[in-house]
Amino acid sequence: MKLSIVILNWNGVGMMQRFLPGIVKHSPGAEVVVADNASTDTSLQWLGENMPEVRTVVLDRNYGFAGGYNRALKQVEAEYYLILNSDVEVREGWLDGMMAYMDARPECAACQPKLLCQWAPDKFEYAGAAGGFVDRLGYPYCRGRLFGTVETDRHQYDEPVECLWATGACLLVRSKDFWEVGGFDDRFFAHQEEIDLCWRLRSRGRTVMCVPQSVAYHLGGGTLPQGNPRKDFLNFRNNLLLLYKNLSTDDELRRVMRWRFFLDALASAQFLLTGHWGSFKAVWQGRRAFRRMKADFRKDREENLRLAVENPLADAPGSLLWQYYIKGRKRWTQLSI
Repeated sequence: MKLSIVILNWNGVGMMQRFLPGIVKHSPGAEVVVADNASTDTSLQWLGENMPEVRTVVLDRNYGFAGGYNRALKQVEAEYYLILNSDVEVREGWLDGMMAYMDARPECAACQPKLLCQWAPDKFEYAGAAGGFVDRLGYPYCRGRLFGTVETDRHQYDEPVECLWATGACLLVRSKDFWEVGGFDDRFFAHQEEIDLCWRLRSRGRTVMCVPQSVAYHLGGGTLPQGNPRKDFLNFRNNLLLLYKNLSTDDELRRVMRWRFFLDALASAQFLLTGHWGSFKAVWQGRRAFRRMKADFRKDREENLRLAVENPLADAPGSLLWQYYIKGRKRWTQLSI
């Protein structure tokens, strides 16, 4: 099989009813697989009765995004995996640009389409927009989305661009590359695992691209919406784990971690002052969880540094927070290194 589209589902029968028929219709020649993360709703029943052409992989419990995909993909044989959220709408020809790009460029390990908002299709979508980046303090951002500022798509980002990470909402990756760097890190459970994967790919000399000639439309927030304390916990914890695993030198790691303590404290104060008590606690719970888990990641860090041939953050902006909040730079094109 050349391409397998793999959709991880957990209690998402409504999303599948809404979006899966279109994915099957507009993906000729591709195998479509739904990996079920131990759903307790009617997902499997609906699939069996309404989409018998879709292959199902049934997992024995909820392993999260990272672990669920790792276990499911081990049961899929294809040259390319397309990791796709269940809340993504696609249209005719949506695969053509990405597949043509990957076929023509063997140095490219992974790519994403231009990701637009499903309910406001003239806007970029928060979770990936037109390619993902990270500043030198570890804050992820996108071409087309800086923090809460999401741009209108005026075709300003229609050229393919090399990025640091491609969104896990719609990630096309060579299976060989995926497994050579170890796949997703199960310990992340959910959130930022695709950044960790792509960082490892980039540091080992492979390229990651956004190919806007392909377009997908993401609903977003289907599992954990913005402002959910559980999501805040995972994002703060996983971002620190991401940095610990992948920053290129110990001196850089110490410098960034000092800044992040101060900046995380500011974030928690903002949550407290605005009445978001659960998110305030999530910041410190995330930091405590990082400290508990840190020792388990030491060997991963040593391996990543040993295998790295380049530093993907070499041209990254120093502080996105400074440029965004102090300099008032709200668009990707306004950022300076």
